[in-house]
Amino acid sequence: MHAAGIPQDIRDRIARRRGRFEIFDRLDAKKTALVVIDMQKAFVDEGAPIEVPLARGIIPNINRLAAALRNAGGTVAWITTALTDAKGAHPWTVFYDHFTTPEFARAHLAAMTAGSEFHELADGLDVHPEDLQVSKDRFSCFIQGASPLDGILREKDIDTVVIAGTLTNRCCESSARDAMMIGYKVVFVEDANAAVTDDEHVWALINVASAFGDVRRTEDVLGMLRS
Repeated sequence: MHAAGIPQDIRDRIARRRGRFEIFDRLDAKKTALVVIDMQKAFVDEGAPIEVPLARGIIPNINRLAAALRNAGGTVAWITTALTDAKGAHPWTVFYDHFTTPEFARAHLAAMTAGSEFHELADGLDVHPEDLQVSKDRFSCFIQGASPLDGILREKDIDTVVIAGTLTNRCCESSARDAMMIGYKVVFVEDANAAVTDDEHVWALINVASAFGDVRRTEDVLGMLRS
């Protein structure tokens, strides 16, 4: 788990702009979904192709949040990335052609193919039969065409998403930005998200806190559910 958080001077600047740093006082569980992003073996397992070592440390907090939401009548959604179809086609041509080496592209695609060992949710996650399991094929699970999650949540009259998972600065931040822009209230759990380094984690927290979501710790979120 990351030890670093948003520097106090930045917290103070954000608070001056909107009157306080924290945004929401309570969560209505029945209108709230915990959205757990990409806690797959490809990211979590030791020695995995896209390993994020600190992701292993956030599993207990994710499980605590999931249990609290379920017990309060909320929704838990486990989001996984699947990038190839039955013919091996994928939608990430620019990313793989220009942002990665061919070797990384092959390893990443193989790990993110549905049915592969690394595509599965990591061991230790407390997944229940009533939870949602939703596949996405972009960094953000809320961008148009990436997944059916938005439609599912709107059918359940959910207006708030609590975001956890990995990587803080990639799929989690992207999802938080898009969720806010399409009308969801966003709570981003700083000690239930993980990046490769503290710097990348903190940069993402700053970005989310500045305009897209309420950055809170697990204990805060549990208290917001009880209030």
